[in-house]
Amino acid sequence: MRVAAAMEKKLTQALSPQRLNIVDDSHKHEGHAGARPGGESHFDVEIVAAAFTGKSRIERQRLVYGALAEEMASDIHALSLRTLAPEEDTLPE
Repeated sequence: MRVAAAMEKKLTQALSPQRLNIVDDSHKHEGHAGARPGGESHFDVEIVAAAFTGKSRIERQRLVYGALAEEMASDIHALSLRTLAPEEDTLPE
C-alpha cells in the first residue's frame, strides 16, 4: 500500500483531518485504462478537516489535489473525493 500510505501521510500533514478514510478501489477497474497490476491507481477518499470550513467544493478539492500533486502526476489514475468540514460530518467519530 505504498501509494495509499503516501496519500495518508501527505493529507494528514497538509490538512490535519479529524477523519480520513482512503479506500483502494483499483480492483473495480481491472482491465480499464489507467489500471495497474497490483492496484493502487483508483482511490476513494473521505476527509473531514477544519481546513475545509467556509470553502467551496472546488476549493476543497484543490487543497487535496495540491497535497497529492506528486501522486496525481504519476501514481493515481482516478480519485473520488468526499470533502467535509467538521460541522458537515454526520458520522460519529
